[in-house]
Amino acid sequence: MTLSVGDRMALSDVVHRYAANVDDGQFDSVVTLFTEDAELVLPEPPAALEPIRSHRGRAAIAGAVAAVAAVTRTEHAIIGEVYDDGPGPGAASGRVACVAHHWSRREDEVLDSVWHLRYDDDYRLTDTGWRIARRALTINAIETRTARKLLPRDRA
Repeated sequence: MTLSVGDRMALSDVVHRYAANVDDGQFDSVVTLFTEDAELVLPEPPAALEPIRSHRGRAAIAGAVAAVAAVTRTEHAIIGEVYDDGPGPGAASGRVACVAHHWSRREDEVLDSVWHLRYDDDYRLTDTGWRIARRALTINAIETRTARKLLPRDRA
C-alpha cells in the first residue's frame, strides 16, 4: 500500500492535534488520538533522553501525558514530518521533529525548558481514522532559559 496524499494529510492532522491538545491541556482529547492498545514510550529527563519508560493502553497514556500539567504552559512546534508505508495495509510510520517549550514559574522567574525532540511513530488506520499505535519520544537536546512574561494557560 502506498500512502495517498489524503493519508499523509490525515496523519499530519493527528500529529498536529496531539501537539495542540497537549498545549491546551486537553488530555482526554490527546488519548483519543491513540489506538486502544497503543504504547507511548518516554524518556526520563534529564537523566535519560532516550525512550525507556513504556505506557500501554489509553489509561496509562492518559496518566503519562497529564504529567505535562505540572508546568504552567507548553508550546509544541512541529518542524518536520516524514510518513512512510507501514508493514501492511492500514499501517504507516512517521518521524516527527518538534521543539517543545515547557514554561514554569519559580519564585519571580519564568523558566523555559526547551526540548528539541523527535517522535518515532507507528500508525494504524481504524474505523475512526488514522491513530497512533506506538509513539517513542527521544529528546535530542534540552535548553533552559528565562523568559520575561508568560500568558497563563487559561487566558490563551
